[in-house]
Amino acid sequence: MILPALSREPEPFQSAVLEEPTLERVCLIGDPGVQSRIWTRFLRILKGGVLFLAALALVLLGARAYLSQSGLPLESWHTFVPDELSADEIDAADWDQYLKAEDAIFESMRTRVSQTLGSEERVPYNRYFEDSPIYPAKLSEDWNHSYLRKPEGKPIGAVVLLHGLTDSPYSLRHIGRRYRELGFLTIGIRLPAHGTVPAALTAVEWEDWMAATRLAVREAKRQIDPGAPLHLVGFSNGGALAVKYALDAIEDEHLARPDRLVLISPMIGVTRFARMAGLAGLPALLPAFAKAAWLGVVPEFNPFKYNSFPINGAVQSYRLTDALQRQIVRLSKAGRLASVAPMLTFQSVLDFTVSTPAIISGLYAHLPENGSELVLFDVNRTVKFGPLMRPATEAAIERLLPSLPQPYRITVIANADNGVEDTVARIIAPGQTTVEVTPLGIPYPPQIFSLSHVAIPFPMDDSLYGLEPNPNENFGVHLGVIAARGERGALIVNLDSLFRIASNPFYPYMIERIEEGIANPAPAVNEKLGGVPLQAAETQADVSAGADYLDPLPQPAEDP
Repeated sequence: MILPALSREPEPFQSAVLEEPTLERVCLIGDPGVQSRIWTRFLRILKGGVLFLAALALVLLGARAYLSQSGLPLESWHTFVPDELSADEIDAADWDQYLKAEDAIFESMRTRVSQTLGSEERVPYNRYFEDSPIYPAKLSEDWNHSYLRKPEGKPIGAVVLLHGLTDSPYSLRHIGRRYRELGFLTIGIRLPAHGTVPAALTAVEWEDWMAATRLAVREAKRQIDPGAPLHLVGFSNGGALAVKYALDAIEDEHLARPDRLVLISPMIGVTRFARMAGLAGLPALLPAFAKAAWLGVVPEFNPFKYNSFPINGAVQSYRLTDALQRQIVRLSKAGRLASVAPMLTFQSVLDFTVSTPAIISGLYAHLPENGSELVLFDVNRTVKFGPLMRPATEAAIERLLPSLPQPYRITVIANADNGVEDTVARIIAPGQTTVEVTPLGIPYPPQIFSLSHVAIPFPMDDSLYGLEPNPNENFGVHLGVIAARGERGALIVNLDSLFRIASNPFYPYMIERIEEGIANPAPAVNEKLGGVPLQAAETQADVSAGADYLDPLPQPAEDP
């Protein structure tokens, strides 16, 4: 039946597309009346599309305005905006003037917030209640303030400590203390809009943070000999500021160049939501929907960190990282990164706050061979968590690692074997494709399945965040040991904020690595480390099954 049909001659293909254009059709297309009708139809369609998008935008903004009214109301610490110095004023100020302005800010916060609280706000867990056990001004030390600490004897160098978004100088106090013990002058600056009230973040701009960074560096250089080393330590948003300052110093000869950067969970890239976050705050232009300017309004029970978070904080972080990434690319194309300071970065492979891939592709991919190093903390691969781990979580390290060789050193902190709590450091030297395995003598605690963005700068005995808080320090609460159990929906805070690990079991290793940089600011980068050849990347199924993950460090098939 089919064969006779195949033998028939095909019928001519009838299609207007293939027909020769006739003179009549050409004339019609060129006719002004026809063109007018086509243009009118196009404008009608365009107008309809614009109206549809406008209606959709109004619906989304209306939904955002409606949803913003749920939850807790705005309190005085959400509405009172302290009078911070602007970027220009900070650039014109010295360290003493900055501290004087800071004292005035804290005094205004005391009179405008703490002394005006209603009876329902005078509760023990409110950091702004003067009789609260977590009221910062009555603690053994209020780490919300900027500080300058001199070592015993003449400083051999200086370090500037830059904290993260919503944070305070408290977050880097342990690292600062070690620098001081080793002879460095330490400056921990309270970045504008931090350490006071969350509302301060609604009016700040990232340029204010950069001006404060420049001020801290100016004071650090004033306090030490001209040839003494200058280090910058940046945590999260402070990491972006540290890198931005180092790049600015390449382009501006009037800025002192740092000799070394230590970056902890640096905010080199943020989520795409931060780019559009400003739109979510548009309903706040109407006073009735002021809460729309906030991504979260929660009780303030942490003496040294905001819990509530305004949209402008996300917007300014995005603007900072966007400017930073553009500058990295610009200087890289111009070949001007050859003189950038060595960077030592500590980063968890899992980070809900910043983009870990952006650190590799957006920063380290552009660095010269200058002694820089990237230290990654892998997930806990013990059998206790294996069945509960998402496949993507177990394969996170394989997806992150760049192709080899690289001009910087790569170190991965991980279990010595699947199901084993003992940990090792797997090290790949610059320009190499082999791995050296070094036991750490530090077990991966069985109750921790990974590190987090906020955990890395804090030792396990940190009084506020540690799992084993130091009994000799008291900041009113031990947030790191809270293990709430009960029914969901009962608490006014997100359970994630309570379960998120806030201290680092590998802190002793991290501080030893920082000490190496203090003793040798520019380590040899051509050192050839022995090891075993790297093998091809394992598949996700292999990793899930525990196949030879732990011998050589797996290499991914392509860059992240």
